[in-house]
Amino acid sequence: MAHHSSAIKRARQNLKRRARNRHQRSTLRTALKKYRDLLTAQKREEAASEYTSVQKAIDHAVSKGLIHRNAAARYKSRLAAALKKLQAA
Repeated sequence: MAHHSSAIKRARQNLKRRARNRHQRSTLRTALKKYRDLLTAQKREEAASEYTSVQKAIDHAVSKGLIHRNAAARYKSRLAAALKKLQAA
């Protein structure tokens, strides 16, 4: 455990930030899983409406620094391609 007051404060801040990051990352993963489940279940309309909320969750994660913007673009591109493929079938 830290002994200096500044190190104690830093440890306290790290705990708060870690909890916040874990919650936001979990929320993002849940949204992605829900969307992918809709794709595998071949539910076109639900997946199309869910895509906007998944896109919003990904953008939110980027703004909070959870994922890199290029990773977010890759996620969105792949999810959109999967939706387009489902709608074409």
